[in-house]
Amino acid sequence: MVNARELSSVALAYIGDAVYELHIRNHLIQQGGVKPHELHNQAVQYVSAPAQAALIKEWLADEVLTKDEAAVVRRGRNAKTHSVPKNISVEAYKYATAFEALIGYHYLNHNSERLEELLQLSIRKT
Repeated sequence: MVNARELSSVALAYIGDAVYELHIRNHLIQQGGVKPHELHNQAVQYVSAPAQAALIKEWLADEVLTKDEAAVVRRGRNAKTHSVPKNISVEAYKYATAFEALIGYHYLNHNSERLEELLQLSIRKT
C-alpha cells in the first residue's frame, strides 16, 4: 500500500484530480444531465483551477481543515510544478494543486468519510 505522506504533492494532486473529476461527473449525471456538452460546461464550474483555488482558500479562511489537512494543503501549494497553464494565474494554479493534493491524500489514505464530507462541501460551495 502507498503511504500518502511519503508521496510528492504533485503525485497526490495527480490522483486527487482524477478522484474529484469522477465525483463531479457522477454528481452531474445523478442530477439528470445527459448531454455531453452541457455536462462538460457544468463540470468546468467545479473542476477549473480558479474554482478549486477559491474553495481551498475559503476552507483555510473558515478553518474547515484540520491541522494535518492544512499541512497537506501547504505542501501542495508549495509544490514545484514545471508548467502553469496559460489562462490562469500562478497563485490560482498553486492553490488548485493544493486542493487536489488534499483530495488525493484522503483518497490514498482511505479516509472515505472525510473525503466524502469534503467532496459534498465542495459541491455545496461551488
